[in-house]
Amino acid sequence: MSDASRDDGDLQDEPPAPLPRSPHLMRPDDTALLVVDAQERLLAVIPGAESVVWNCRRLIDAARILGVQASAAEQNPEKLGGTAAVLADRLTGAHAKLDFSCGACGGIFADWQAAGIHRVLVCGIETHVCVQQTALDLLAAGYQVYLAADAVAARWPHDHEIALRRMDSAGVVITTTESAMFEWCVRAGTPQFRQISALAKERPPGGGR
Repeated sequence: MSDASRDDGDLQDEPPAPLPRSPHLMRPDDTALLVVDAQERLLAVIPGAESVVWNCRRLIDAARILGVQASAAEQNPEKLGGTAAVLADRLTGAHAKLDFSCGACGGIFADWQAAGIHRVLVCGIETHVCVQQTALDLLAAGYQVYLAADAVAARWPHDHEIALRRMDSAGVVITTTESAMFEWCVRAGTPQFRQISALAKERPPGGGR
């Protein structure tokens, strides 16, 4: 057998190259998590607030496991108090604001730009006010914006639903907490995957989904 034949055989034994990763999928190194106004006093008037906090907490835990940067903003914390303790304990501070949009928190975005972040996954409250205005400002600033629909809420269902529709039509990618966690994770068979799987297997407050 000639050397050329052996080379051909070696090439034939190589596994096929995988497809390139879709540019529509989030990656841990180019995505950040933004927790919007998940404050105790605001959550107290939100139906289903326990589920929202639970999903925000799982996103924060997943971000920490997979090296995704995470930041939080708080609306007028002097009057409305701080972020829910179960979330605040997992975050490094929060950026105070009076504007409804987190776009006013320039420090968050300066850090992300320096890190090459160009996608943002948004969670928090309320869907039709601070979350929506933040998402639309992020789009205008050139970010690719994702929204965990099960990790946002509003006092009234119609406000929540209309805001989701408006953001979707504007170009925000609507997703879910579990979908986002596994999207960041990319593959099975790693220590990180086992931790993400454990988060996915948690039972939600009240036992529902």
